[in-house]
Amino acid sequence: MAEVKRQYDATGRRERARHRRRDVVIAARDLFETDGFQATTISAVAKRAGVSAESIYKGFGTKAVLAKAVFDFVIAGDDEPVPMAERPESQAVQAEPDVRRKISLYVDGLLVRQQRSARVQIVIRDGRLSDETLRETWQTLMDERLTGMTMLGRHLLETGDLRDGITLEEVADVLWTYISVELYELLVLVRGWSPERYAGLLKSAVIDALCGPSV
Repeated sequence: MAEVKRQYDATGRRERARHRRRDVVIAARDLFETDGFQATTISAVAKRAGVSAESIYKGFGTKAVLAKAVFDFVIAGDDEPVPMAERPESQAVQAEPDVRRKISLYVDGLLVRQQRSARVQIVIRDGRLSDETLRETWQTLMDERLTGMTMLGRHLLETGDLRDGITLEEVADVLWTYISVELYELLVLVRGWSPERYAGLLKSAVIDALCGPSV
């Protein structure tokens, strides 16, 4: 009985710690988006999340690490420990037999992720220019994006339906470029395009670049 109670207590502690961590990440996201990286202090995040500043330093170490945790949260849309490749939207892309439809499905999911994450990405990207602690964080985001697009590019190549002569490096570079936050920022946030119009352009551009014009 005592062993069962200890297991229950441990599970409860882990869940409470997870909830506190999520509260901190959400608080940081809100403050980063409204006030920017530099103006947001750990003390302000702690106050908003209802925790101590010390606990945030203990859990994350630095504000830059916290910013990366915020990015991971907004990209996924939750704090579930499930890799992006194992989530339903990724599984749907994997299962779709038509390569053009694969790309279309991927862009549909990308649009949702960009609507959640664009402002956080911009905070990190622009913040690195005045705060060197964010430079590594931004580079990590760029590297992770390229790794993900290389994995997707390899999957698309394996269909045998991309245009003749295209290499994995080119496929990855095309995807890496078109899904950048800069394109979303320019068309949706600056020029006021609807998300649907933006996604339509992205689908056409990527499909034409990788598969060639439809006949």
